[in-house]
Amino acid sequence: MDNIIIIDDIKIKLSNPNKLLWPELGITKVDYLKYLIYLSPYIIKHAKDRYLTTIRYPDGYNQKFFYQKKIPSYAPNYVDTCEWKDGSLYINLNKQTTLIWLGNLASLEFHTTFNKIHNPFYPNNIVFDLDPSQGQVFDQVIEVALKIYETLNKLNIKSYVKTSGATGLQIYIPIGDKYDYNVARQISKFFAEYFSNKYPEIITIERLKNKRGKKLYFDYLQMWEGKSIITPYSPRATKYASISMPLKWEEVEKGIKPEDFTIINAMARLKKMGDLFEPLLNNNNTQDFNFILQEII
Repeated sequence: MDNIIIIDDIKIKLSNPNKLLWPELGITKVDYLKYLIYLSPYIIKHAKDRYLTTIRYPDGYNQKFFYQKKIPSYAPNYVDTCEWKDGSLYINLNKQTTLIWLGNLASLEFHTTFNKIHNPFYPNNIVFDLDPSQGQVFDQVIEVALKIYETLNKLNIKSYVKTSGATGLQIYIPIGDKYDYNVARQISKFFAEYFSNKYPEIITIERLKNKRGKKLYFDYLQMWEGKSIITPYSPRATKYASISMPLKWEEVEKGIKPEDFTIINAMARLKKMGDLFEPLLNNNNTQDFNFILQEII
């Protein structure tokens, strides 16, 4: 019975509970599931009712992995699904039992779509994904993020920021269901071109990695129907067991590193600071970009 977790009266049988998923940190699968239980209220409220893609690492974070989009045939009945437009079924990560079942499958990352399942053509946020190129340090990501933040503030646009959990930062601007993907892409492209033109020595929108040099990539193309982004508070398959952590802009200004935020220390931070991305769940918390659309359409 030691290999069973009971959640909401549902028994989840664990496989290889002592398998090391982060060997350097001594984190076993059962340790990981405990961390997921603590993080579950935060992960679930941002992931639920969105199409889910997990990345599974059966032998640990630094070993072979694979992506899972469609629900596997062996999924238990308590795992809820949502239907994609081609009729295929995705997992709806809407409850703790589903999260722990996925954790038992060594799902170390949880990525979700920009839109909710009930409104497939409308992203809830405009997201600026800031990815460093090879050879760049994280301080350069911070430099770019703060330049963007300063400009957004001047435009009275409220933004929220989180680490990707890996190497970058992601800036969110809530739009509710106000703009469809086509319009949201135009807005994002406008800002990407504006910043890459204003700071051509440090920002690029070049898609091909070998042509970016040592400039930070402002990815405006990722935000699209069917594409996904790492969910707030999701773990990442890094040697630090880092997570995608929402931040205060003052923290970014003082200086942080992605590895500062891990599944080990996340709960202490959350107990102290709460969910800094909670405002993004309010569909009435939206920014108006009509003043920009009048110029670009």
